[in-house]
Amino acid sequence: MAIRNIRTDEDPILRKISKEVNDINDRMKTLISDMFETMDYSNGVGLAAPQVGILRRIITLDDQDGLRGAFINPKIIEKDGEQVGPEGCLSVPGKQGTVNRANHIVVTYMDENGEEKTLEAEGFTARIFQHEIDHLNGILYTDLATEIHNIQDEDDEVEE
Repeated sequence: MAIRNIRTDEDPILRKISKEVNDINDRMKTLISDMFETMDYSNGVGLAAPQVGILRRIITLDDQDGLRGAFINPKIIEKDGEQVGPEGCLSVPGKQGTVNRANHIVVTYMDENGEEKTLEAEGFTARIFQHEIDHLNGILYTDLATEIHNIQDEDDEVEE
């Protein structure tokens, strides 16, 4: 396992459409393992393969409420409701934006064993899925945000 470099918003790879995964081989499993390690190291709740420079339709997610997994070739097949809220992104450091997303979604995907699965998500978890799947299509949350703000990095705070 290894921590990979996260590509930032000026990197053109983030604007490309990722290719479907047809074979879950050892290379893909290593990528998934590295994505989890990179996501955790960076305190993220989700990570898409293009963010580490790989144009494959893979995301990792940890909603910090019990759902943690790798989702291969994820597709949103149903969405409804609305939520407006803040989003940040490991590829857009130091910024946060307000984004309108569906509140409830149904996702089909393949797990690491190649099994086709379906999952329903709502609220924060639905937001993470939509954000990460957008990455697979070359879309950043900054393209959708109604407003974007600079945020202070925790490391810049003065400790007393």
